[in-house]
Amino acid sequence: MRSKKVKRIKILKGDKFMIFIVVLFGFIIMPASWVYTKALLSESDIKLARIKNKIDNQKDANEALSMQIDELASIENIQNIASENGLSYNNNNIKNIKSSN
Repeated sequence: MRSKKVKRIKILKGDKFMIFIVVLFGFIIMPASWVYTKALLSESDIKLARIKNKIDNQKDANEALSMQIDELASIENIQNIASENGLSYNNNNIKNIKSSN
């Protein structure tokens, strides 16, 4: 029987370096960049939630102010202020102006 000679493949320095780079990229750099990306995404989500909360608060404040404007501009309030200042309310002297928006 003949014994088979097994050829050994020689790994060159450049090949070792390339294997090292692939292992480094696959096992260290990729997971680290994935975690970093997820952290940035979470931070962006938190900022977005804060901005949405500020928008909701501002909408509530605007709605409250709008209701206050409607209250102050009511006919009854105008008549009360006019009578307190010695003025009379005459409906014939009132003209409506509509905006063209």
